[in-house]
Amino acid sequence: MPLGSEQKGIATFYDATGEGNCSYDKSGDLMVAAMNREQYADSAACGQCVDIVGPKGNVRVLIVDQCPDCDKGHLDLSRKAFDKIAEAKDGRVNITWTPVSCDVAGPVKYHFKDGSNPWWTAIQVRNHRLPIQKLEWRRDGDWKSLKRESYNYFVTDSGVGEGRFQLRVTASDGQQLVDSVEKVLDDDTVDGAEQFAPQK
Repeated sequence: MPLGSEQKGIATFYDATGEGNCSYDKSGDLMVAAMNREQYADSAACGQCVDIVGPKGNVRVLIVDQCPDCDKGHLDLSRKAFDKIAEAKDGRVNITWTPVSCDVAGPVKYHFKDGSNPWWTAIQVRNHRLPIQKLEWRRDGDWKSLKRESYNYFVTDSGVGEGRFQLRVTASDGQQLVDSVEKVLDDDTVDGAEQFAPQK
């Protein structure tokens, strides 16, 4: 979904925790939402920020989940986020919404899924300003793509091997960051060096 492209749709609300199909941890910041299945696009929408305008106000949310029964344009918001754009008693309201750059601090982060090892490796990009298009790795030689799963991890069933390797992450607008990682971790996170520039 191109940043800045206005969408029309509806909003509902659910009891969000920050967890969900994107495999993020519970969050203290509950300005979050679930994306309809079509625009979730097998987790491509995970970590996307969206500005929403509703009947009584506007709010910015982070996409953390998928709403499998929602039609295109439909966003299912946390109760807290819904309260900023409409009355809870309305339950279902018309909205316009626009994908935007996230206001994040610090560099991107790479989280290794529990069970990751040199022979089966699953990595999630976190704290990114723009949606993630792809993640690649290399030790020597050519870059190899990691397969994106619908639960928002990039996975290689043969692993990346032992010791130091490089990661290259590409944002939705084509910006790229390259980082060196000392080794595969298990259920742990490592900081990258940089952050994507905001999209104008």
